[in-house]
Amino acid sequence: MPLEPLKDSAGPMTSLRAVAILVASAGTLLSINLVQLASLVLLPFSRRAFRAVNRWCADTWWGWCVTGAERINGTRAVFTGDDVPMRENAILVVNHQDMPDITAVMKFCKTKDRLGDMKYFVKKQLKWVPGMGWGMQFLDCLFIDRDWASDREHIEHTFARLVDDKVPVHLVSFVEGTRLTFSKLAAAQEYARERGLHVPRHVLVARTKGFAATVQGLRSHITAVYDLTIGYEDGVPTLWQYIEGLVRRIHVHVRRFPVAELPHSAEELQLWLQDRWQEKDELLERFYATGTFAADTSIERLNV
Repeated sequence: MPLEPLKDSAGPMTSLRAVAILVASAGTLLSINLVQLASLVLLPFSRRAFRAVNRWCADTWWGWCVTGAERINGTRAVFTGDDVPMRENAILVVNHQDMPDITAVMKFCKTKDRLGDMKYFVKKQLKWVPGMGWGMQFLDCLFIDRDWASDREHIEHTFARLVDDKVPVHLVSFVEGTRLTFSKLAAAQEYARERGLHVPRHVLVARTKGFAATVQGLRSHITAVYDLTIGYEDGVPTLWQYIEGLVRRIHVHVRRFPVAELPHSAEELQLWLQDRWQEKDELLERFYATGTFAADTSIERLNV
C-alpha cells in the first residue's frame, strides 16, 4: 500500500521561516520571468541564443531551490543504482507521490549538469499560472490535456523541434499521469485485475501509449531512458512540508537503459514499460521493508 502522508510536526517558527522562503522564491521567480520575457527579442535572430538565456534562467532558479533545501533545511538525496553519464540526452520516467518528487528529480538532473535542460509534460491548465507556468512556456515543455488524440500533433511538433535544433534534454515524464493516493491505487488495482495486468501495491498503472510515442519521436536524439524510483522514509510529504524542512532525506533509485537496446514497435515499448513498472513496484516493496533501495549491485551515494 502507499506510504502514509507525513505527519506535520513543524512549530510556529518553522512555519514562519517557510513563509519567508516561499515569498522569496516567488519574488525571484517572477524576476526570472521578466528575464525570460526580455529574451523574446533574441528569438527572431537566434533560437540558440534565446534557448541559452532560458536555460540559464531555469538552471539558476531551480538551482536556488535545490541549494536552498540543502543549506537551509538540510534536505539530502540518497542515490542508488546506476551512476549515469554526465550531460546525456535522456527520457526520465518517474513514479509520482507528491510535489517533492519534482525536487528530487531536480537534484538528480543538477548532479548531471542537466538542470537547465529539464523539460516536462505538464497539464495544460498550468500554462498560465504566474511564475512556474509562465516560465515553462519558454523551456519547450509540453502542455497537454493527457488525451493522446488531442495532444499528438502538438507533441510531435515539439519533438521535431527538439531534434532538428539539437536541444539538450532531460525529458521528465510521470507516466502514471497523476499522484498516488489510496483511492487512486484501489482504482488502478481494479483496472489491472480486469485486464490481467500486474496488480500494483505501491504504484499506479503506467500510461504506456504516450511513453511509446515519446521514445519513437526522440529515438534519434536521446541515448537512454532513465527509470527513477522515489521513496520517502517517514511518510509522503506535501510541498509545504518540504519547504518547512520536514524532509531530511529523499531516496532515488536510478536505472539506465540504453535506447539502442529498447524495442522499436509501439506495442513492444508499451510492454517494456509495464515490465519496468512491475519492477518498480517490487523495488518499493523492498524499500519499505528495509529502508533502502541499495542492493549488492548498486552503490549508495549520499549527497552532502
